[in-house]
Amino acid sequence: MRVGILSHPESWYYRELARALSAAGHEPLLLDFQELSTALAMEAPHLRCGREPEVDLLRLDALFVRSMPVGSLEQVVWRMDLLAQLESRNVTVINSPKSLECAIDKYLTTAKLQSAGLPTPPTIVCESTALACEAFEKLGGDVVVKPMFGSEGRGILRISDPDLAWRTFRTLEATHSVIYLQKFIQHEGADIRGLVWNGRLIGGMKRLAGKNFRTNISVDGTPNCYELTADEEQLCLRAAETIGVRFAGIDLLYDCASGEPYVLEVNGVPGWRALEQVNGVNIADLLVGDLSQL
Repeated sequence: MRVGILSHPESWYYRELARALSAAGHEPLLLDFQELSTALAMEAPHLRCGREPEVDLLRLDALFVRSMPVGSLEQVVWRMDLLAQLESRNVTVINSPKSLECAIDKYLTTAKLQSAGLPTPPTIVCESTALACEAFEKLGGDVVVKPMFGSEGRGILRISDPDLAWRTFRTLEATHSVIYLQKFIQHEGADIRGLVWNGRLIGGMKRLAGKNFRTNISVDGTPNCYELTADEEQLCLRAAETIGVRFAGIDLLYDCASGEPYVLEVNGVPGWRALEQVNGVNIADLLVGDLSQL
């Protein structure tokens, strides 16, 4: 199989996938979003990547999306359109463009999870400072403000001071940002990550918060091996199915007061390096081993 990997060449995840693909007799091809091109209504329509040697994307059997660079609305829409074109030509895209569009949009993800009956933190989304200040009070005066599009805990703030809340909301409004607020859930200082692949749970870990409330490994969180309960496993599988992702990291958080779990996030381009280390399993080999069955 010829398998593309949309990634940075220095990425550990690219190297791992390329290793596993080569070991299984497949041909890994490094691709870059900024070097993709397509031609329509021409004698020889194409979808290509301009790296040397040039890659004809329509000759791929599968494509792993391991990078989602920051871009303008036009760039993001174009990238998703191109992935959809590949999928329509029977290239297996992991994850599918439709599911990626949902997973990278925190509001759409939360709305879909809630509609499916999955527990999510109370959330209010708006654009104006006035409405955000009202939301701040409605959510108990202790909130987490998140960027609509973001990962690895970057740009997330916990705010419990009304003056700081006002200044933050004014700044977001002035930069034409959507203001996404969630009630802060009092927790034990840890969350649970379940890694889902092709309808099954392949590993889990408990991430202990570092110097602040965030548990992300990239911001000083500490991973520990953790075996999810049957109920936690079902939450992860239902969340992945609801968003439509084949490969995903599902984050769960328990409320200390009620003891109830919440689904915090569905990550459609999940990292697995820390989870692999604490579980003693090679994730890239698992992914590649199932490719021919997808």
